[in-house]
Amino acid sequence: MTKTLPRTAREPFDSMLTELQLAFVMTALTLLGLLLGVLGLTLQIQWLEWTGFGINYLAGGIPASRSALHTLLTKRKLDVDLLMVVAALGALSVGATEDGAILLFLFTLSNTLQDWAMNRTSSAIRALMQLKPETATVRDSSGIERQVKLEEVQVGDTLLVRPGERFAADGLILEGFSSVNESAVTGESVPVDKTVGDAVRSGTHNDSGVLLVRVTHGAGDSTLAQLIALVENAQAQKSQTELFADRFEGRYTLLVLLSLPTVFLIAHFAFLLELNAAWYKAMTFLVAVSPCAVVIATPAAMLSAMAAAARGGVLFKSGAALEALSKIKILAFDKTGTLTEGKMKLQKIIALEGNEETALQLAASLEKNSEHPVAKAIVAAYDGAMLELQNPQAIKGKGFVAILEQQEIWIGNRAMAAAYISSDVLENQLVELEQQGFTTMILGASTRAIAIFAVSDTPRIQAKTALERLQKEGLRLVMLTGDRKIVADKIAHSLGILETRAELLPENKLEVIADLRKSAPIAMIGDGINDAPALASADLGIAMGSGSDVALESADVVLMKSDLGKLSNAIVLARATAKTVRFNLGFALSVIAVMGILTLIGNVPLPLAVVAHEGGTVFVCLVGLRLLAWKV
Repeated sequence: MTKTLPRTAREPFDSMLTELQLAFVMTALTLLGLLLGVLGLTLQIQWLEWTGFGINYLAGGIPASRSALHTLLTKRKLDVDLLMVVAALGALSVGATEDGAILLFLFTLSNTLQDWAMNRTSSAIRALMQLKPETATVRDSSGIERQVKLEEVQVGDTLLVRPGERFAADGLILEGFSSVNESAVTGESVPVDKTVGDAVRSGTHNDSGVLLVRVTHGAGDSTLAQLIALVENAQAQKSQTELFADRFEGRYTLLVLLSLPTVFLIAHFAFLLELNAAWYKAMTFLVAVSPCAVVIATPAAMLSAMAAAARGGVLFKSGAALEALSKIKILAFDKTGTLTEGKMKLQKIIALEGNEETALQLAASLEKNSEHPVAKAIVAAYDGAMLELQNPQAIKGKGFVAILEQQEIWIGNRAMAAAYISSDVLENQLVELEQQGFTTMILGASTRAIAIFAVSDTPRIQAKTALERLQKEGLRLVMLTGDRKIVADKIAHSLGILETRAELLPENKLEVIADLRKSAPIAMIGDGINDAPALASADLGIAMGSGSDVALESADVVLMKSDLGKLSNAIVLARATAKTVRFNLGFALSVIAVMGILTLIGNVPLPLAVVAHEGGTVFVCLVGLRLLAWKV
């Protein structure tokens, strides 16, 4: 249903009133006109009666007529605004001026309440827009600071961000330490400590320290800009149910208009009603069967649910994505970065000589210049003083060597160790660790092995609890990974996942998705570039907010905080939304059917048809609005 004035009709008022404020003013005028008209009718003061009803008909009829004409000319579609205008004029034509005035007031009031309600669901975009600072402080290479507009911030600029300010762009911290509140973007209420090297997102709030930040994404490509675009697109794109309602409105309106003369002729010739009475019955039938409630039933629920989800850090790119999530029966998870942290962590040290602390110090001193994930895990596990080594060298594909007190020390994989010790000396220990899913590194000095280090990726802290909740919702969980089967099985077992597919290339993931789709609708959850094809091919793609840009673009839903716990909440919300939509549509269609039949076979007065029609419309709108309070 078209509930607002077309843009061309609103422009003269935009400088004075907002669209919603104008709607309230017009509603007040229709009520004032109705009251004056009824007062004049009661007191038999003709000029007051016609002045009042004139105000009512103009305030209620002109906006609806403009809206109906705009829809007809731009979309080539008839809408319910036209039905209401015809019904009001029809009531006037048979001398039921008061009934027509009541119709226009209730119709205008209903539309205004719907505008107000739908305006509430747009708060997500307005809240995001308010997170954008208008200016940023840029510091040049000579230390000079200057204020620039947000759109002038460029990649590579250095921003000075003081306590209490919002970050104007995505970037990396060059200097400083602070607590950053990311709740507006991720939904996480607890501030996160950030220091040199950490990434910050546009729109988040710097709580305490002064920071220097190097811009990595311009204002137009920032996280905040992407979020705003996602929410805007989500509210613009419609689900299949919404598209059905749109098609239903135009075709149904035409059918009702064509039925008008039919009802009139039958009432007059078949039931022998007088012309005025027959025309009055036709007008009442027109009001009773108008599809306002059917049209508003779906978007009221969909937009409310998407706004609630966005507030909690779950972004739906369209109403279709929300509808699809409600039907999902299988969830396929990528392992690394989705179910796990995506970062290697030192799990075990087996000291073959000396103690673990000494072995860790030596290994960290060797690995401190390496960029390999396993090396980083070993260095991260040690927080003491490093040893001074001579002539450190990286052996490509194997490990590191250096000189300490005129003795060659080394750390690396099996191939590295084989150059110094017999290959079967540590075989049993290495095989046992690898069967547990660990990646191993061997530390040695000359021809002696000093220690074995066992490293592995770790499950996300909240993953197990989140997966248990998903299983309780009746979902089938499958883990997909390119990792070794033994590693995949270990992670899956620790998380309670019963099905795994391991050692998969990206094209293999597509095959698995296609196979699983044969049994039920499936959603793919991933974060990496290699997940993008699977995200796009599944019935629904869900990306972790910390994932690659390609994954975010390919997905239909984004978990901004990369919190799998949000996923179960989002699924429950999607199912509640689908249930609400079904209820709203069932209720709206039932009201139309009952009132249509009663109007044809009984003597239903026009005001009763108006109350039933407009009351049903407001009711389904309010039922949909309940979803705004949902916690995701």
